Amino acid sequence: MPGKFVVSITCAKDDTDKATVGFVVANAAAASDKDTVVFLSTEGTRLSQKGYADDIHEEGFAPLGELMASFAEAGGVIYVCSPCFKKRGLDEDNLVSGAKVVGGAKLVEFMSDGVSSVSY
Repeated sequence: MPGKFVVSITCAKDDTDKATVGFVVANAAAASDKDTVVFLSTEGTRLSQKGYADDIHEEGFAPLGELMASFAEAGGVIYVCSPCFKKRGLDEDNLVSGAKVVGGAKLVEFMSDGVSSVSY
């Protein structure tokens, strides 16, 4: 099933369940041969920092750090909202594998052909 898929994640340690499920779905999309992007915005941008997700482990799921690493290894890309990232004073030299700080236009470009998406 070729195509594109976007998972938008707006939370981090403020709602670890949603952050985790977002990456579970992103991994499923990548495993289904979808060109998959996770878009981190607002508090979700904190997930872009190495080590931040290491202590997040929701019962019944793999640890969030492992889910994020698996996603990157599968070729998934993580777009990190530039204004949200800057507002929180995060470190661009400390990005997790697969992450890129981008403006909204990059996401719009990726989604311009009628891409399926979900939000957490």
